[in-house]
Amino acid sequence: MQYNMQNIKEFTTFAWIDFCQPDRATLDKIAEQYNLDIFQIIDSLEHGHLPKFEKQPNYNFLILRAFTSTIEHGATTINDLSNKIAFFYNDDKIISVHRSPFAFLERIDIEFSKTEDLLIYLIHKMVGSYQSPLNELDKKIEEFEKTIFLKDYSKVSLEDLYFLKTQTRITKKLLQLFQNVTNQIEVSESNKTALQDIKDTLLNLILNYDEVLENANNLLNSYHSVNSQKSNDVMKLLTIFSAFFLPLTFVAGIYGMNFENMPELRWQFGYFMTLSIMAIIAIIIYFWFKRKKII
Repeated sequence: MQYNMQNIKEFTTFAWIDFCQPDRATLDKIAEQYNLDIFQIIDSLEHGHLPKFEKQPNYNFLILRAFTSTIEHGATTINDLSNKIAFFYNDDKIISVHRSPFAFLERIDIEFSKTEDLLIYLIHKMVGSYQSPLNELDKKIEEFEKTIFLKDYSKVSLEDLYFLKTQTRITKKLLQLFQNVTNQIEVSESNKTALQDIKDTLLNLILNYDEVLENANNLLNSYHSVNSQKSNDVMKLLTIFSAFFLPLTFVAGIYGMNFENMPELRWQFGYFMTLSIMAIIAIIIYFWFKRKKII
């Protein structure tokens, strides 16, 4: 895979070098040129690497993941939902490495005085990528609730509910890892307020995702409860019909045997009497069910 040098930008006091889709040979050259650790280079190439922070004598190494999928795609893994950016930075330069293009990396017209300023700006953009899927998940939860409780629950796909719950759970874990790494980052006094703002945003997102996850669990339980209730209603209806027709079938079965010594067969009003008995039995069963509040 050939690499595409996405951006080389010179600021007043530092340089930013951004690599998109670099191959291993290119990264080996970067490691040699800028004296970077080879194992961290390998980490930056690894497709599914989780967020991490490592402090080296000459630079800091940081991996973070931004949300890059959409809820409709039905993604259920970290790799499907997000993509990572690896940062190598010190006071003189910041090197970013990523496989997928990011729009916020391409449109930066702000002048930064320190690498910290640019790094915090990029972290802020990565944190912001989790807000849109949160809104989509919350909206889907409301739609499912309306369908289950106000419309026809059978129109809700159990598979869709599973994807919604799984996406919420994985994204929440990603944010928790993001938060853990952010707490390890050290910045100068002038950037502590900006970093704290990122931490507050992360905490708020985690709490919101936790609420959506709880709603998704409740929704799934409600779906099963409504489904079970519908099944119980059907069984109840069948039981009521059985309770009505079982004694009537018993009476009809006795008088359908046609034995010779059945005097009722020769009665002038035997047929009407039997029908009356069957009607009385049905009425008694009906009022018994009403008294017991079964129907």
